[in-house]
Amino acid sequence: MSVTVSVNTLAQPLVKRLTDNADALRVNVERLDNGTQLIDAGIQAKGGLEAGRIVAEICLGGLGTVTLTHGSYVSGWPLTVNVHSTNPVIACLGSQYAGWSLAHGEGKGSFYALGSGPARALARKEKLYEELGYQDKSESAVLVMEVDKVPPLELVDSIAKACGLSASRLTIILTPTSSLAGGMQVVARVLEVAMHKAHELKFPIHDIVDGSGSAPLSPPHPDFIQAMGRTNDAILFAGQVQMFVNGSDDDAEALAKQMPSSVSKDYGRPFADVFKDYEYDFFKIDPMLFSPARVIVTALDSGRSFSAGKLDETLLTQSFGL
Repeated sequence: MSVTVSVNTLAQPLVKRLTDNADALRVNVERLDNGTQLIDAGIQAKGGLEAGRIVAEICLGGLGTVTLTHGSYVSGWPLTVNVHSTNPVIACLGSQYAGWSLAHGEGKGSFYALGSGPARALARKEKLYEELGYQDKSESAVLVMEVDKVPPLELVDSIAKACGLSASRLTIILTPTSSLAGGMQVVARVLEVAMHKAHELKFPIHDIVDGSGSAPLSPPHPDFIQAMGRTNDAILFAGQVQMFVNGSDDDAEALAKQMPSSVSKDYGRPFADVFKDYEYDFFKIDPMLFSPARVIVTALDSGRSFSAGKLDETLLTQSFGL
């Protein structure tokens, strides 16, 4: 697959919007000692939903739109996060997916995070990029981390080096999951979750040519586990995705049937409870759980659409604490 767009370059105007309007968006912008630009969207800064919306579009590498609307398809939860991309493979898997494992130090002073966003496509530390056939070329990079503390300078230096850039050409955005901005940008991964599930199901990923998704905005929670659980549950219990695919009707129908979160053996309880029962080990959770609640797959060759799954308002309300 030949893709010439640069997710890092396309994301820069969005980064500039954050920095130029830092006070209005309630984010803090500073330069670390090595010159890296650090944007705090929820640690010391208050941040907010609009900051999170912009961060979500940055994560998509400028190849997707994220909006916040009022709707009524899930009773009691009117705020809905909507995502669309005409290049969902690169936007979601090549940029937004939190696939870059970053660690520094050991013990109490250690730091660990999963990096998401355009910088991943410069560093290409994941085997996924060989399958995507995509490598970005850019004079600047931006990486997003869902953490509540600033990464060590040594780690920041290594990130810049992996991207082939000087540290001054790197921007790192921090969005704790318990913050408004953090919750917003996680729920905005509803389409990415579906794309990743399709990849795990071995569906020919480049046959997905367009996609959109929506999910209710989860209310924040000061406890990280509860906040993380709610953002996941927004997608697992009420996320809706439509994919437009090339290929046969049989393949499109099979993808739809295997996609919903309800096919997982771990479906049926708020995610925070499932996570606790597995002793807070993500790798013990059935990977098929991480999916939208309902999916429509439209086969472009025939015009037929196949749907599967359903919304679960009871579990959503239990999770959200209404």
